[in-house]
Amino acid sequence: MSRTALWELRNISKRFGAILANDDVSVTLDRGEIHALLGENGSGKSTLIKVLSGAYQPDSGSILNDGRAVELPSPQAARSLGIATVFQEFSLVPHLSVAENILIGRWAGSPLRIDWDGMRLAASAILAEMQIDLPVDKPVAALSVAGQQLVEIAKAVAQDARMLILDEPTTALASREAESLFALLRRLRDGGSAILYVSHRLEEVVRLADKATVLRNGRVASSATETPLEVSAIVDRMVGQAITTHYPKQRNVTGEPLLDVEGVASDSGVRDVSLVLHRGEVLGLGGALGSGRTEIVRALFGADPLKAGVIRVKGRSVRFSSPADAIAAGIALLTENRKTDGLFFNFDICSNMTIAHLDAFRHGPQLDLARERRDAGNLIRRLGIYPEDAAYPVENLSGGNQQKVIIGRWLYAGAEIFLLDEPTQGIDIGAKVAVYELVNELTRAGAGVILISSDDEELLALSDRIAIVRGGRIVRIDIASAITKSDLMHKSAQEAA
Repeated sequence: MSRTALWELRNISKRFGAILANDDVSVTLDRGEIHALLGENGSGKSTLIKVLSGAYQPDSGSILNDGRAVELPSPQAARSLGIATVFQEFSLVPHLSVAENILIGRWAGSPLRIDWDGMRLAASAILAEMQIDLPVDKPVAALSVAGQQLVEIAKAVAQDARMLILDEPTTALASREAESLFALLRRLRDGGSAILYVSHRLEEVVRLADKATVLRNGRVASSATETPLEVSAIVDRMVGQAITTHYPKQRNVTGEPLLDVEGVASDSGVRDVSLVLHRGEVLGLGGALGSGRTEIVRALFGADPLKAGVIRVKGRSVRFSSPADAIAAGIALLTENRKTDGLFFNFDICSNMTIAHLDAFRHGPQLDLARERRDAGNLIRRLGIYPEDAAYPVENLSGGNQQKVIIGRWLYAGAEIFLLDEPTQGIDIGAKVAVYELVNELTRAGAGVILISSDDEELLALSDRIAIVRGGRIVRIDIASAITKSDLMHKSAQEAA
């Protein structure tokens, strides 16, 4: 197929105050092509796709559609020209059904009567084309994060767009769901659509993309004609230096039990879970999405009440009536969705870091705010958070820096047991390596880590032992070297079935 430019971004620059987010960026997007846009958090990717989707207006440069200069003053204008965008932050209406969300703004029927049956059939046809099985009458609020992601993608596909922008589309998808998405994207590509694909999962980019452009510090570090589709070469261009290993794992396990769990059950579906976490150990929880991994750590954190079982911390039986009790016992939870469950977006970096341990700078009824700033500043430098400004709004940070802020919160609280639910979800390779190094630092200091990751390679590489979860139960625990990616995929397939 002859590929001709459908969209061109020429010399785009966009500034936010003193920050130059895009600096003279040019990208050409051809018909019949999957074009990856890569770079570390803060490299300018999100700004560029918001320019192309009409959410931001460039300060300089031009946008061309089929060789003709156009303006995109709004997302509606972009959609009218055939651009559909799936952002990391969902834009769903929670109380509406799957079908209503997929076809929102284009419901079948007349102004006086909605054709509900026609809407369900149309939504079902779109999901069938994507090879996705979702109940079209179910409210999206009742879906998992993965299910909501699939609805977002289906909504974009329903627009019959010729330019599809996907920002981290597989972050919450299991392997089988991701493969279905890849097959759909290839069909759209082969039908002549242009696809701009943003992902931190470089292995999937190498498998999927036809070309890749790499941004660094707001500029093009490697154009589509210069970027080899090889992980090591992409990493080199993204960070400006080679990373010798993606998984710098250290073995720090001791024989001392830190957390001992026997027969734990909860109303959220956890059933007869028993495990032991040792000092210096990373215990991975493997299994399919919906297998009960998240529910297990929520039960251990006091977020979901127990209906049976015993939890011992350092040999002492404990009973948590709330997360505050778990925090007081030295347990920390980094939640799967940092945006809804992890961060306080009306606070700055400093307040987000110190909120779990206000007693550290409390003097009677007053808080020593100067000490709070000093302590937060020390953590910011230790974790490599950018910008190094404790008063900086946390909502303006990149995903990787937001994740570091939450980890910093639990470091400040003095936790010894860390429950990490998808800690590298949606962050770039440099930030991932920083998180891995933090895990090493924690275990080296004698902390214990329970790790949930949907990235099988990450889970196998970072764990000392792995517990495979199915239906809210642990069905196998073994040393990580005795478990293969095939084992994890097999268990996931069983769960999905």
